[in-house]
Amino acid sequence: MMWNKPELEICSNNWRSAQAADIAGADRIELCSALGEGGVTPSAGLILQCVNALSLKVHVLIRARAGDFHYSNEEINIMKKDVKFCKENDVDGVVIGFLNTDGSIDKSLTKEFIDLAKPMKVTFHRAFDRCKDPMASLQDLIDLKIDYLLSSGQEPKALEGAALLKDLVAKSQGKIKIMAASGVRAHLLPLLMEKTNAHAYHLSARSLTPSEMTYEKTTAQLGDNEYMIDTQEINDLKKAKELLGKQA
Repeated sequence: MMWNKPELEICSNNWRSAQAADIAGADRIELCSALGEGGVTPSAGLILQCVNALSLKVHVLIRARAGDFHYSNEEINIMKKDVKFCKENDVDGVVIGFLNTDGSIDKSLTKEFIDLAKPMKVTFHRAFDRCKDPMASLQDLIDLKIDYLLSSGQEPKALEGAALLKDLVAKSQGKIKIMAASGVRAHLLPLLMEKTNAHAYHLSARSLTPSEMTYEKTTAQLGDNEYMIDTQEINDLKKAKELLGKQA
């Protein structure tokens, strides 16, 4: 099976990267902050800027902190407020992930967030890749009627986890969209599509862009370069996606 119109989602962690993804024609962005820590919820200002100024769909990561995916009651309440903010400000979707301490999906909490998020789309993120039993966890997410599952096939890179991703797609029977993530690049997209049959592909496509600062204080390490979307990479991915879509 080959999906006719594979979707392209770009992980954006600042306004410039989100804007570049929009200009390049991505289907949507996953908006987050602190990519170096696996991503956390972005600022309200960034969310509003992207929703109001971009033409593509905006999905927002809901994650109170870096680390594992088992949260305290206080952290859960913080994330609920973030979901409500997104809902009240016309965000298209939210990205969540909750696990029990035994490595299973926290079905009760996940359902609570799905209900809270309606009518926004809901993605279960790569917390899935830390699940003990991937097939049982997939069935849990299907039963919960999650829209998307983001996964690298429980391996560091999607290509390494391609066999599991393909099995997830087959078992899902179109009831949930499987989105391949990690290490997705333009030159690998045809191979990933062949090996996984995934409906969507998620990538950061970022490259270091030199700062515009002409003066730099080297003794204070507060960050100098900014991660930016590589527009050429996105254009290459979109061309590859369109070509393979026509061939499907």
